[in-house]
Amino acid sequence: MKMKAAVLWEQGRPRPYADSRPMTIEEVDLEGPGPGEILIEVAGAGLCHSDLSTIEGLRPRSLPTIPGHEGAGIVRGLGAGVTGLEVGDHVVTAFVSSCGDCRYCSRGRVNLCSTNNTARAAGSLITGGRRLKLNGEPIAHYSGLSLFAQYVVAARSSAVKIDRDVPLDVASLFGCAVLTGVGAVLNTAGVQAGGVMAVVGLGGVGMNALMGAVVAGAERIVAVDTNPEKLKLAIELGATDIFLAGNADVVAAIRDATDGGVDWAVETAGVGEAMELAYAITARGGTTVSAGLPSGSRLVSYPHAAMVSDERTIKGSYMGSCVPARDIPAYIALYKRGKLPVQKLISGTIALDEINAGFDRLASGSVLRQVMRPNG
Repeated sequence: MKMKAAVLWEQGRPRPYADSRPMTIEEVDLEGPGPGEILIEVAGAGLCHSDLSTIEGLRPRSLPTIPGHEGAGIVRGLGAGVTGLEVGDHVVTAFVSSCGDCRYCSRGRVNLCSTNNTARAAGSLITGGRRLKLNGEPIAHYSGLSLFAQYVVAARSSAVKIDRDVPLDVASLFGCAVLTGVGAVLNTAGVQAGGVMAVVGLGGVGMNALMGAVVAGAERIVAVDTNPEKLKLAIELGATDIFLAGNADVVAAIRDATDGGVDWAVETAGVGEAMELAYAITARGGTTVSAGLPSGSRLVSYPHAAMVSDERTIKGSYMGSCVPARDIPAYIALYKRGKLPVQKLISGTIALDEINAGFDRLASGSVLRQVMRPNG
């Protein structure tokens, strides 16, 4: 079938992207789903900082590709052997497909699936298929999804069925921002009721981590960012204390306000300075979790002796340590009960041909989440 999609040709083009146009809207060919695959009509795809990092060239990818890894849509076709879904079902996509057989999947850590990593590097689906072409030449799949398009063919394990009464533009955020942010708090950090937690970096993932802290029952929730407007929203979403990052005394101020530091600090900005701040405000016996993805060359150091004597823990969190089939329905249920007001994070919706300008707004920090609607 023919469809419109945003094709990324070159990484590292300068801003503004509305002028340099790293992505162009093309009519591409999409083959139907093969065995173990499904066809999804994309209803909404979130613009995420991970996509921005790819555009900036911080995360090398096979090119050309169609970015987009956070979304929701409607099942329009089923490949051979697919079970548990029917045409017409509403689904949220997960940016890590799982094979079910590797050492990580067999231990329940599907977010670390090694088969998925191999497929992502190759620009293929986890099934081994490649379903995208332009003028007869292959286009690489992006995280097994490539959601900046009207349709996607993805592996069955990349989709989780949801109730049809959930607005699909809101549902799209559950594919990355909610999984990563809420999961980092509930799964990776294991935040407990009555504790003190901080979130460093209040983008879409950070705001979800903050809401996850509310769900977990943290007694105090410290929000830290460089943007005063985001700090205001953090208060609305449940933060008890806010601090403006960049102030010379911010670490001392947070440690003083929290009687020596927080029990859990979750860093979601994806920059080394944010991780260093998060570690610095973590108390003795506490845990520092990084859910942000910086440049692959960025190093962060820590005082080794103090880590031992203070019994400090440093943890990485990828996709919120989530099992999508388990956690997406659970988080959707929290949303429907008003416990995860994810809709408050949507700054606006855009059309497919506005995609470059949308990433300009994301890079400027003026928005949290924009949702692209490729089919109107």
